[in-house]
Order: sequence, then structure tokens, then C-alpha cells
Amino acid sequence: MTTTKRIEVILSPVETHWVGDGFKVHNFIPAAPGLDMQHMDPFILLDYNAPMRVPALRIPAGVGVHPHRGFETVTLAYQGKVQHHDSAGGGGIIETGDVQWMTAARGVLHKEYYETEWSKRGGIFHMVQLWVNLPAKDKMSEPRYQAIRNADMGRRLLADGKSFVEVIAGEYDGVKGPADTHSPVMLMNARLQEGAKADFSFPSNYNTGLLVVQGSALVNGQKAPTDHFVKFANEGETFTIEAVTDDTVVLVMSGEPLREPIVSYGPFVMNTRAQIQEAFDDFNQGKFGYLED
Repeated sequence: MTTTKRIEVILSPVETHWVGDGFKVHNFIPAAPGLDMQHMDPFILLDYNAPMRVPALRIPAGVGVHPHRGFETVTLAYQGKVQHHDSAGGGGIIETGDVQWMTAARGVLHKEYYETEWSKRGGIFHMVQLWVNLPAKDKMSEPRYQAIRNADMGRRLLADGKSFVEVIAGEYDGVKGPADTHSPVMLMNARLQEGAKADFSFPSNYNTGLLVVQGSALVNGQKAPTDHFVKFANEGETFTIEAVTDDTVVLVMSGEPLREPIVSYGPFVMNTRAQIQEAFDDFNQGKFGYLED
């Protein structure tokens, strides 16, 4: 017998800050109350760039060369285009609707900017970046890059014949997503027209949250406005999202917690302070490779 998940809190967006000169983000994880790394494990960061108008730029804005170790970055482009390069040879353009899943693991240098031609025109930019923690056994594995095109995502059409759930990772109603993950992670977009409902069920011990990226929704009957985050308690399995407006988009995330020590410093997330120091030493010694800025 399944029971309904209890909503622990519905959070409004915290104040924005700039990441580089291109991304103006609300940080929900780990900055918002109750959304620290342990409470949302394996999701250890969520930066949300709400829709903003970018003027035409001759030189694309973004984030210059920086290192990562110990986790994965997942970038979801809702509007606009992002260009990515890393020292492991990964790279490409994240088109509107696409997802980039980069496994930094033992270490990469990385940079990301507005895509060159899109930057020249400007437009509305709207994105999410998640950091997904890696199990201790995988933190020093080889880096990897998964470019997930929107057309390759799983889709489950809903009862109204227009709304659907777009599956990036995990499974929804028998439809699987293309992302290959190191631990059980569910990541999907509910794209709903007004009045449409999508039912979800995840294990009670999974850490589960929703981000309303467009429109407005009722979650188990409670109002969740645009740009708000819904965190569920670890009680019950099922919940329902109902669109209040047309073209409502809700990012759904749920993952089995790793329950391992988390020690983070800047771009490194490991299990011990000694491993953090080793990451700095390796970076300073050039062991993350080379990438031109």
C-alpha cells in the first residue's frame, strides 16, 4: 500500500548572484533553508537562472576555465544556448531543451559560455544547473560527457493528449530516460497544459524535490508558483502535479541518498578534508589537464 508524500516546505527563490558574467542564479541547494547537501543528497547544488533578457553581445558572457572533482554537473537549457568545453575532450552546444551531463569524477577543467551565434543576437536565457554527488567508489573514476538531445529523451503522453512527462534520467510509467547515472537518480520535466495532472511515485527514502520553472501548479493540492521549490519529507511515495496555467513546466528530481560523508570546498566535493587538499594539490600541479581560456 502506497501513501502520499508530505510536502515539507514550498520555498520562494533566494536573492540572485552572478556566476561568472553570464549566469544570474537563485541558489536553492545548498543555500535555501532545509536544502543543504545532506538533506538533498545526492543533489548537492541547484542553481536556477530564471528567465532573463540578454542583450546582443560581441563577446559571449559566461564562466571561464575552472576545475571540478568528485561530482557531476547537469545543465538543463530551457531557453537560450550554452557552449561547453572541458579538458577531457568533452564539449559542444547545449541547445534549447537539451541537457548536458558532465561527470567530472577525478577532475576536469571546464568552461561554459553563451553559444557564439546566439550571443550575437541575444534573447531570453533560462537554465538550471544541478550538481549530483558521486559515490565514494566513483569519485576518482574517468571523466565522462553525455550530450542529451531533447529528441532523445523519453516521453510519456498524459491523459489530455497534449501534456507529457519528459524523462532525462530514471523511469516514468515504463518510459526510461537516456542518462546513465552512478546511483539511482530520477530527473524529468512535467510539461503540462492547464488542468492536466501527472502522478508520480518514488521510494519514501529518496530525497525528492520540484522546481516550477514555468507557469504555476498545484502539488498535492498546494499552490506552487513560478520559480518556487517544493521539498518533500521522507514520508510516503506518491504525489500529483496539476497545472494551473497552460505551458506549465515542473522539474522533478528524486534520488537515493548516498549516505556518505560530504566535504566540499568551492569546485571540489569529496569525502574527507585530506581529499580536498589533494584536489587542490593536483590542480596546482596541472593534473586536471589543460584548457585554453
